[in-house]
Amino acid sequence: MPETVAIVDYGSGNLRSAKKAFARAANEVGLSTNIVVTSDAETVRRADRIVLPGVGAFGDCIDGLSAVNGMADALTEAVITRGSPFFGICVGMQLMAEKGYEHGVHSGLGWIAGSVKPLEPTDTTLKIPHMGWNTIELTEAGCRHPVARVLAADDHTYFVHSYQMILEDAQALLGTTDHGGPVTAIVGRNNMVGTQFHPEKSQAVGLKLISAFLEWHP
Repeated sequence: MPETVAIVDYGSGNLRSAKKAFARAANEVGLSTNIVVTSDAETVRRADRIVLPGVGAFGDCIDGLSAVNGMADALTEAVITRGSPFFGICVGMQLMAEKGYEHGVHSGLGWIAGSVKPLEPTDTTLKIPHMGWNTIELTEAGCRHPVARVLAADDHTYFVHSYQMILEDAQALLGTTDHGGPVTAIVGRNNMVGTQFHPEKSQAVGLKLISAFLEWHP
């Protein structure tokens, strides 16, 4: 029976492009995966894998997620209690943190110890938001991680963000990029992984990463 991958629809994220990218990645590695975009908490609760996209401000995204009846509880049950593989994209990754400091202080899902704070490049000529293509430098933990380790040193991924996740646990940091200093690019803990960049916009490199997630059995 094919796995179901639930892409959470809470009013934020590139849902159409995410669905297309996950479907294409599944096809490329020969998986007959059922990709669904859903705002139904029960569908998310029952899904084999969960993807949480996100664009915009941290506070708006966590408010939008909280406004979907039963969704926060369904995510916690599926991801934390049952251990379903989880992929957070951009602000969807940031929501895994305990707090976000964008336009006020907001509580996140609290799955990974850390907070989301403004980018502060040491080179003041660098623009915010950080937007464009960058390479990723994997940490030791990232080099061992079944999803992150598929990225090569010269692979470029697409970023657009003004805030970054500051982790309290160094082992949860899987990869960084550079924008006037190291910037959190990939995080992971247990059955959870997240990217600050957009794999669905990162062409072949993004598809490679998504395929690794779909084949991952934490």
